Amino acid sequence: MGLPPTAALVAGFRRAIWLTPDGEIEELDRLKARRRCDKAPPILCHAPATARRLGLESLAAYDVLELFAFVRPARSCAPTPRGLAIALGQDLPTNLAEQALSLPRAAALLLNEAAGMETKDRREAAAVAWTMARGGWLWGPYVLAALGYGQDRDLTGDRAVQRALESWHRLAPWSEHAPEQPPGQQAVSPQEARERLRDILGDGAEQRSAQADYAAAAAEVFQPRAEADQPNVLLAEAGTGVGKTLGYLAPASVWAEKNDGTVWVSTFTRNLQQQIDSELGRLYPDLTTKSRRVVVRKGRENYLCLLNFEEAVNQLANRPQEIVAVGLMARWVAHSRDGDMVGGDFPGWLPDIVGRQRTLGLTDQRGECIYSACPHYNRCFIEKSVRRAKRARIVIANHALVMIQAALGGNDEERLPTRYVFDEGHHLFDAADNAFSAHLSGQETRELRRWLLGADASGRSAGRLRGLKRRVEDLIVDDQAALEWLDDALRAARALPAVGWLKRIVEAEPQGPVEGFLAQLRRQVLARSERVSDPYSIECSPHPLDPDLIPAAERLQAALAQLAQPLSRIMKSLAKRLSDEHSEDLESETRRRIDALVRSLERRCLMPLAAWNALLDALREGVTPKEFVDSFLVERIEGRDLDIGAHRHFIDPTKPLAEAVYRRAHGLLITSATLTDGSEDVEDDWRAAEARSGTQHLEVPAWRAQMPSPFDYPAQTKVLIVNDVRKDDMAQVAAAYRALFQASQGGALGLFTAISRLRAVHERIAGPLEQSGLPLYAQHVDRLDTSTLVEIFRAETDSCLLGTDAVRDGVDVPGRALRLIVFDRVPWPRPSLVHKARREYFGKRRYEDMLTRLRLKQAFGRLIRRAGDHGVFVLLDPMMPSRLLGAFPKDVSVARVGLAEAVSVTQEFLANPPDQS
Repeated sequence: MGLPPTAALVAGFRRAIWLTPDGEIEELDRLKARRRCDKAPPILCHAPATARRLGLESLAAYDVLELFAFVRPARSCAPTPRGLAIALGQDLPTNLAEQALSLPRAAALLLNEAAGMETKDRREAAAVAWTMARGGWLWGPYVLAALGYGQDRDLTGDRAVQRALESWHRLAPWSEHAPEQPPGQQAVSPQEARERLRDILGDGAEQRSAQADYAAAAAEVFQPRAEADQPNVLLAEAGTGVGKTLGYLAPASVWAEKNDGTVWVSTFTRNLQQQIDSELGRLYPDLTTKSRRVVVRKGRENYLCLLNFEEAVNQLANRPQEIVAVGLMARWVAHSRDGDMVGGDFPGWLPDIVGRQRTLGLTDQRGECIYSACPHYNRCFIEKSVRRAKRARIVIANHALVMIQAALGGNDEERLPTRYVFDEGHHLFDAADNAFSAHLSGQETRELRRWLLGADASGRSAGRLRGLKRRVEDLIVDDQAALEWLDDALRAARALPAVGWLKRIVEAEPQGPVEGFLAQLRRQVLARSERVSDPYSIECSPHPLDPDLIPAAERLQAALAQLAQPLSRIMKSLAKRLSDEHSEDLESETRRRIDALVRSLERRCLMPLAAWNALLDALREGVTPKEFVDSFLVERIEGRDLDIGAHRHFIDPTKPLAEAVYRRAHGLLITSATLTDGSEDVEDDWRAAEARSGTQHLEVPAWRAQMPSPFDYPAQTKVLIVNDVRKDDMAQVAAAYRALFQASQGGALGLFTAISRLRAVHERIAGPLEQSGLPLYAQHVDRLDTSTLVEIFRAETDSCLLGTDAVRDGVDVPGRALRLIVFDRVPWPRPSLVHKARREYFGKRRYEDMLTRLRLKQAFGRLIRRAGDHGVFVLLDPMMPSRLLGAFPKDVSVARVGLAEAVSVTQEFLANPPDQS
């Protein structure tokens, strides 16, 4: 059948290219392009993004990304014509016309690839494609033709078609094993670490002395600890280019093998998890061996829930418009490595293409799991990951999961790890702040209601009515008291906010004790905030408490007590079954299910209820305990309320981190390229690292190691501070971004301290950059997740990307794709009650300067990722104080120049890079 007889379309910000089926290229304005699309669906890449550029709500089209997701499930590409060309091995298009020409070629290559599928996969693919085609998928007939199934072939009675979307049947079940034995205590010597590093690098690899020294130093944390609660701790700063990942994996892997144990490597960003997983391919080149030895672990909310997916399949009869989403999900489910939808092999752009509800909405976001009562339990991606992690040598996790596991004494793990590597250690403070804070808010209480009562029957998740009753009822069916406690708990849960809670509060019509309390809280914030008209979040101190809030807090405490009491009794009753005289009669899966439910009740119900009660006590008494800071907050975006609540943070959240995680461990390596401060006082810089990581709370001081970057920063970089652009005049700021991006001819990353500033600049420069042939992408404008935006930026070496904190911390783009960074202003900490308390506690201006230098260090660190890189760092803030210049490497000269000179220097330096030979 070949390709659809239709045009191809590529839309820019001001113009569009239309490629007719006869090969004629036309340049159209947005209105003409919209009219053409009304007549016949075109071939394009990323229909939602194209629709947005044309000013349309939606757009019927032959989206090549849908075809890619079908033919190459569990594989990704940058979601642009250039990204498709790279993935398919095509010549790279350099302008909009060439992009339009590349799309039919890409579609043809994918259809040819489908034609070459092996027999089994072809039959399964045809069954899915036939089902999708019947539901209106435009590519359906062309895919079926490529697979050898003509239009005249009726597959209605084919059993494969009847089960086409039930891809869970094609997943291998996990197998159970005997409990793992505790690991041994054999030490790793520095020499063993060096030798393992040589083995990993292989013959002929570049030998870096700093990397070998780092590996030897890291071996210290893999010695037996001398005293209980006193782990071996190393703070290790390794500059970019040292090779710290392989440096710590060398001794970690030796220890794991010698002791038949597991080392947990924890990161803050998903991007680094993927990098570490990739690096471990050098240690375990055989994929089968690697799958046994290495496991990526994340929270349950990151993985597809097969029961949610089954319900999505079953609901298609009533929602036929979702057939494309469900069909592409079925293809991915059958081929995914581990079911990880957030940073794994799931294409980050697919939710934007087919909708979040039938993609990311199918994860276990709300703790709905019913464990062994689920028909998919023995094929569950999450359970498989948990079991593989118990037998792995290296587990790659994230800071949040590690802290939650430790706080709960293991959670999904039968025992806590004894050896940790915390990469991105400079983020431990923020991760601990997120893990150990308490939030009595509308969204949090709404989620608790959903967990207890199930989804509201009127919502889109009506099929997922998996509340506590379904999870626990069959376990307590013979316990009349427990059944009564369950009824009491579910009755009390109805006091929690239901659908529409925020609208009712804003309209002064709250229902129930929680909404009543939050309505009074919001009233206090609006009365006391100095920025009521601010479109973004506003806050105030709880004290002195508005008199009307005291009875509201008392009513709320009474309601929460009515909920906590029966839940606590249910949890204790279940826990008792695991230890009474008949516990040995329990089947293994029933025991695990009860244990998981006990932990869930504690984590999702009783722990937050206790924290909320303590917060309410403090409000009524008028005194916040000295280790905490409390605040009332109305969260907003663009003037619209999102959440309302009372919040409690530890002033120093590393105290509970040290207690819950560090003291229980035997060895801890905390590492980063930006661990220490840059105040020019070496001892103060290390003390800052100890304070931010929490090691200062341990009795035995941490060892210190520091390996500087091998890069020649004075030769490879320029640092410019522009002194004639008013940072509060967005027209001037945008003009500076435009001129600098054009000077670098792309490969430019624009960083911003506020979303509003980013959007203001994007609106002004998108068109001019397009005229210059420079694609522009932006976080908070393009509806793509950060990792996908970075993937596009990496693939399109002359593109430009605008972003905020997540981009600053998560970009790893070596080579020419990143050669210019422009920061809009000095990234001072945002004023808030929490920051005010911490500023007072940690040293006032010194603390603020430390945080700001860290952010500048992180931003500058994105620029040079390997020896051959070179680039320019520009700060558009004439008020940059000299005391912050320690954020940049020593010997790098910082020039304060006007914009014209900054443009000239950027253009000259990037056009004539220094000779690195």
